[in-house]
Amino acid sequence: MSWIVEEEGFDPGRVTTNGNKYMLGNGAIGYRGTLEEFDKDQLTATTLAGLYDKVGDQWREPINAPNGLSTRIVCDGEPLSLLTANDATHKQTLNIRNATFARETVFLTASGNRIELRTQRFVSMERLDLIVMKVEIRCANNCDLLVHTGIDGDVWDINGPHLEQYEAAEKEGVIGISAITHELRRTVAVAEGIVTDGEFEQACLKDDKTIKRAISIKCAAGVAYGFTKFVSVRFGEDRESVSDEAFASVRSAVSVGYEEHLNRHERQWERKWEQSDVAIEGDEEAQFALRYSLYQLHIIAPTASERVSIPARGLSGQVYKGAVFWDTEMFMLPFFLHSQPEVARNLVMYRVHTLDGARRKAAEYGYRGAYYAWESQDTGDDACTLFNITDVFTNRPMRTYFRDKQVHISADAAYGIWQYYEFTGDESVLLEGGAEAILECARFFYSYSYYKDEKLRFEILDVTGPDEYHERVNNNAFTNALVAKTIEIALRTLDLLEVKHPDEYRKLMEKLDYGNDLANLIRLFDDLYVPQPEADSLVIEQFDGYSKLEDVDLASLKTRILNKNEYLGGGNGLATSTQILKQADVVLMLHLFKGRYSREVKRANWEYYEPRTEHGSSLSSCIYALVASDIGYADWAYKYFLRTATIDLTGDSKQYVGTLYIGGTHPAANGGAWMAAILGFAGVHYEDGVVRINPSLPEQWQSIAFPLRIRGQSFNVRVTRNEVFIRAEAGNRSAVTFLVDGVHELAVEPGTSETLSASGQERGDGLAG
Repeated sequence: MSWIVEEEGFDPGRVTTNGNKYMLGNGAIGYRGTLEEFDKDQLTATTLAGLYDKVGDQWREPINAPNGLSTRIVCDGEPLSLLTANDATHKQTLNIRNATFARETVFLTASGNRIELRTQRFVSMERLDLIVMKVEIRCANNCDLLVHTGIDGDVWDINGPHLEQYEAAEKEGVIGISAITHELRRTVAVAEGIVTDGEFEQACLKDDKTIKRAISIKCAAGVAYGFTKFVSVRFGEDRESVSDEAFASVRSAVSVGYEEHLNRHERQWERKWEQSDVAIEGDEEAQFALRYSLYQLHIIAPTASERVSIPARGLSGQVYKGAVFWDTEMFMLPFFLHSQPEVARNLVMYRVHTLDGARRKAAEYGYRGAYYAWESQDTGDDACTLFNITDVFTNRPMRTYFRDKQVHISADAAYGIWQYYEFTGDESVLLEGGAEAILECARFFYSYSYYKDEKLRFEILDVTGPDEYHERVNNNAFTNALVAKTIEIALRTLDLLEVKHPDEYRKLMEKLDYGNDLANLIRLFDDLYVPQPEADSLVIEQFDGYSKLEDVDLASLKTRILNKNEYLGGGNGLATSTQILKQADVVLMLHLFKGRYSREVKRANWEYYEPRTEHGSSLSSCIYALVASDIGYADWAYKYFLRTATIDLTGDSKQYVGTLYIGGTHPAANGGAWMAAILGFAGVHYEDGVVRINPSLPEQWQSIAFPLRIRGQSFNVRVTRNEVFIRAEAGNRSAVTFLVDGVHELAVEPGTSETLSASGQERGDGLAG
């Protein structure tokens, strides 16, 4: 059960949800969990990482490639499809251990025949262009089967069509389609080869956007008939070469065979689980939900390229324009830092490669330095528009300030780069452009900041923080704290380069003409205003004037809602004039800088902001879980952990903002589930060369065990209520210091095991509100 997602029966109302829930992928391709007879109307999609297109004045979004698994079956003239079947049984499963999808469907035809259809498919984690599917059909009575299987180029697009000038071809038994993208004139090519279990009559059928095989099978009762499909999906500049590569890849794949490809694929997945699996004892629901969350992260992780990152909806389609948000650094990067630093490096290097786009955006708004895109695609130019939401009452576009006022995105990018360096000690990321990106982000913030002579301080004015229900506010506590951190990081980066890489330091200072900026950064760091806890309440005001807003409770606010999809923020949103916030804001700051604030301050702010948070974003619950664990409220933390970890299993998430569809998978929540378990319940926190572990396990958990990578060293950790067991791999180069409960400290040497006692934290027994 802890590895299998399963559903029996077919509910047409869950087709979209299941497309997300049963997804396959390998970081280069995402294939939605739809059935073989489905098409674009059921949101079937083969989404490509890193390839975008814009049509006219519509939103730019990723490309969905032609579907190479399209398969439809006709029995004695009767089409077999769950969409039209009057009487059928159905079961579909996703094995998250080896990333394979399977279906078992039994159709009952009008003539009384019983047709069993079984398929298994996977998106290869070993060959990133390859999708493989095995099909088996068995009939109760003799019949004639006609199978149409091939490549369907009539794809699902939200703001398309993105593909044009289709060409279909058949070469030596391999069929293929190529097309050209509308904007950049890139080629997308899909080729398909097939191996049948017997000699069947075949014909090749083509139309404007489709090429398929018509396979005729004389079915004898009780005999199994089958075939295997090998599909290559590629894109590039030159049409002929890209198409030839796809055809050659298919021929190679066919020669290897299904079982060997599956074995290679499974070995890659075994390696991934060795690096990342978390074992929870005492709670099967949490175990399953967490493993599923990690699976979702693995299928979208860019393992082969540092020029792509993880979009906000992963590779589940074109929602949110396939754009990369701050989600990656704040909510996904920690998982990869602790388990697969090579993937983490790709994620932060993506920001390095899109630095010029961030420079262009800063210049567009009249600032110096790098202002990263709120919605970033391949070039780093901002795909976010000024009118992201449509008012449900007037049907008019609503002006939003996501693009131009969420300046914390540059701080998030700089923070992520520095986090990678601190966790790995890998200075190459700084020398290969990371330092330059950090310095340009710091330069932007000096350019953006205001110095108030009467207050003798710098302020960060006219911004939108994580809480998007309140736009254009002054001195958002989270933003100001991250800006201060960015300046600190920039100064530390300069110190590191000057001491250890003086030639690189001189070259970079000269290239950026950074001499005057260094003095400016020191001044900004010394005099920047960062909101602090109030003396009496210990609450940190989210932004200037927040406490003067209407203090209505969330239940009362919801009684004012007239349309379930109306946007609560913006100029006239219901939450705008109240203290109701969209998601964790101050509480997120308390998590990021947990060592700076006392438990009393964190508790006061958690208790103040928790009842005022609507959790209108999937990013929110995990942060409340993390801080709840930190302050001893493990039972409250568990509630928020489960909400986060099950979001893609239940499909219970916000699907619309205004009229905008925002469905799809939730990678930030998946990363947040890992954060809540490891950084929250297990209490892992790495800082200043020491791994701190302060456990706060939920009541039903007996233990949690997990691998950990720190500074190139590998450990296995098991946390119970009474002790922490640490085993260092024999291949480690040096000892790493662990500190448990702030008391028990020990340097764990390579190849040794240590057990330290842990007292655990008390759990809160309830909160007002």
